[in-house]
Amino acid sequence: MTLRFDRGTIVLADPPHGLNLAAAPGVLWDRRVHAYRAPARRHSALKRWLLAAGVRVQDLPPRPRSVPEAWSAVDLRSYQEAALSAWELAHRRGVVALPTGSGKTRLALAAMQRTQLSALCLVPTRVLLDQWSREISTVYRGPIGRYGDGVRRVAPVTVATFEGAYRHMDQLGDRFDLLIVDEVHHFGGGLRDEALEMAIADARLGLTATPPRDAGAATCLAELVGPTVFELAVADLAGGFLASFDAITLYLDLSPEERSAYTNLAAIFRGVYTEFRRAAPGATWADFSRDAARTPAGRRALAAWRQMRRLLSFTHAKHRALRSLLERHRDSRVLVFTADNDTAYAIAREHLVMPLTCDIGRQEREDVLERFRRGELRTLVSARVLNEGLDVPDADVAVIVGGALGEREHVQRVGRLLRPSEGKRAVVYELVTRNTIEVGQALRRRRGLVTRSSGQL
Repeated sequence: MTLRFDRGTIVLADPPHGLNLAAAPGVLWDRRVHAYRAPARRHSALKRWLLAAGVRVQDLPPRPRSVPEAWSAVDLRSYQEAALSAWELAHRRGVVALPTGSGKTRLALAAMQRTQLSALCLVPTRVLLDQWSREISTVYRGPIGRYGDGVRRVAPVTVATFEGAYRHMDQLGDRFDLLIVDEVHHFGGGLRDEALEMAIADARLGLTATPPRDAGAATCLAELVGPTVFELAVADLAGGFLASFDAITLYLDLSPEERSAYTNLAAIFRGVYTEFRRAAPGATWADFSRDAARTPAGRRALAAWRQMRRLLSFTHAKHRALRSLLERHRDSRVLVFTADNDTAYAIAREHLVMPLTCDIGRQEREDVLERFRRGELRTLVSARVLNEGLDVPDADVAVIVGGALGEREHVQRVGRLLRPSEGKRAVVYELVTRNTIEVGQALRRRRGLVTRSSGQL
């Protein structure tokens, strides 16, 4: 019988009489074409099942491999070698969780170089599309494909954005044997998961600083990429492979006017939220948001929550504290992180520092980072752009004015500072408003710097 790739699926043609394909992994009958069909990611398991059943199979055409002589050796640190070994021992399927700045991209380069498989690297943004292409070119002299930012070029080693892969995996899915997913925590929740379903690659490596803690997302990600096979937290590497750092929390007060407004908003929110939690103790925030959106009282509670967040994003006390910290560290390279773009622009205007937001174009962003690297700019302020993946030049002070995404965001932000250098000790200031929702959020965020989700090493 024949296995044929068809738009992200495997069609099973000409099965032998009497073979019960309904029992094969992932296979369903497609009455539109009168044939059995399975998701492309089931290709290897399906082939093994057929061979075990004694069926002769005409498989998909072999994928072109990368050019062996085009690769240079990729040297790894001891923990990177351990992570790569754990992935190999897990049959080249699984997620590696390492802190920001610890060299996850280099680990992926070593996986490509040592396996020599055709590889598709998926990245979340166009910025990372450029960054990964540059990193690959430092150790691989062969052609590098690119899918995203208006370019559609395929090679045995190709980099694609999540969006590019999602739109075109029906054309890319049968061309690669190794799938590498940067910032893999974006998958497992349903959004764009089909991009991973539609690829035949049996070898799969997911990279993240913060694997999903939600059991459902973790289970789904284990199906799509593999389980977490190796994990280290920031505390495991700080002082050795990463710079040592001090985490300082500054507890601040609201002004009387701010406290009055906050108390009123909190009363509106908590009345509805407490009632919901009493009725559904195991529900998530997403469950509450969906439920609250159905009633006038619930919508008022959600509006109050958003106003509370805006009020706390840049209070009078945070204004004063940030001014003092920027003065104290005027000779350092400082990254200021905010909860939203409005706050980032307000800080940029007040202190005449450079904002980096999603509104800044690629060329200007690269110019800003180069000027920061040379020391011409001493301070950058950002809401989200600096959180994930972007290669930020060396900095030694961070001021976290506010955040929106919890533990994952905090780990990524702290990791921006931890590139090691001789004698370096970084400082992370977190501005937290007393007797508000920020206190509990700050405690939960800091756990991600010292804890792991599992004991797998």
